[in-house]
Amino acid sequence: MTKLIYNRRRFLGTAAMTGAALASPAYLRRAHAAGGEVNIWTYNDFVPAAFKEQFEAETGIKVNVRLVDDQGKQFNLLAAEQPNPTVDIMTVAGHRFLQFIESDLLDPLDTGRLSNWDKINPTFSESDWSTINGEKWGAPILSGMEVLSYNTELVSEEEALTWDTLFSEKYKGRTAYIIQDMMSIVMLMKGYDGNMVEYKDDPEKAAAIVQEVQEFLIEKKPLVRKYYDGGAEFQQMMINQDIALGHSWNGPAAALINDGFPLAMTIPREGSYGFVYTYNIAKNAPNADNAYTFLDAILASPEIGAAMTKASGFISTYKDATQYLTELEKKSTSFPDEQLANLQFFRAEANEIKYSLIDVAVEKVKAS
Repeated sequence: MTKLIYNRRRFLGTAAMTGAALASPAYLRRAHAAGGEVNIWTYNDFVPAAFKEQFEAETGIKVNVRLVDDQGKQFNLLAAEQPNPTVDIMTVAGHRFLQFIESDLLDPLDTGRLSNWDKINPTFSESDWSTINGEKWGAPILSGMEVLSYNTELVSEEEALTWDTLFSEKYKGRTAYIIQDMMSIVMLMKGYDGNMVEYKDDPEKAAAIVQEVQEFLIEKKPLVRKYYDGGAEFQQMMINQDIALGHSWNGPAAALINDGFPLAMTIPREGSYGFVYTYNIAKNAPNADNAYTFLDAILASPEIGAAMTKASGFISTYKDATQYLTELEKKSTSFPDEQLANLQFFRAEANEIKYSLIDVAVEKVKAS
């Protein structure tokens, strides 16, 4: 098959333009010039370019964005900086809350300072996982899931209905995945609880399961082209046809679909996990007042939520955001009911034992 010629710069330009027509939120029009800055650690496209430009112009607050690609790296960096962090707002996945909270790295969120808190769908803002010790710890902005993404010109839909295809000889050297995330998925493939909640009081069982998964991934290592970290890297490998299929987050995959790339995604029959990204205030944030000004502004309008979905491909948590999406964009953020039945959400109850084992196993797989 002829290799698809695809302009990555054009793709990124298209994604950036999705926020260009944002209506000026009433909150920003009322804001008084505050000055100063706010420092944010977040993923690519989570702060729409048009919103950032408008926010800076109308508040006088400079927004400094540092891109992150891994929750573990972010945790380690924040822990190293305490008690004087350089960051104000960080993007924490809901299932990693406990790790950050128990290490005293986050401040509880004062929702009384957010006049636009009610703009979030209560399915996310009032869910059990978002409240710990009676406190809210983050503002949910986007939700997503771990999927099997595939080039529809190279891989059949039937093949993509099982994770087994990712580890098949047929696609040797043409697959990629985020190894830490795949540890949980391989547990599901083998019939275990990938959240490890069942084993939180049985450390020997937990260690044995992680060892089994580690050995599986080492055995399958000759088949994988690359272990990657971020969504942009996955997109580029797909665009270059370096890979035919791979594990990915649904966001980067949806962004490619919406730009016309021949990609599709499934939630395979063995199951997968969903997650929610939130904006959190760092403990001892140097610009806490500006952080709350930023949070309230970015929550102000469903158009902003839609712009975040358009740019990132993840599903907006904002009420009424879908009315600002095209039919293709809506389609790229939905799945058949029979596949959704295979989905469960990441949980945090066993994170301490889970990640103490998985983080070590990941390094051993990489080093093997």
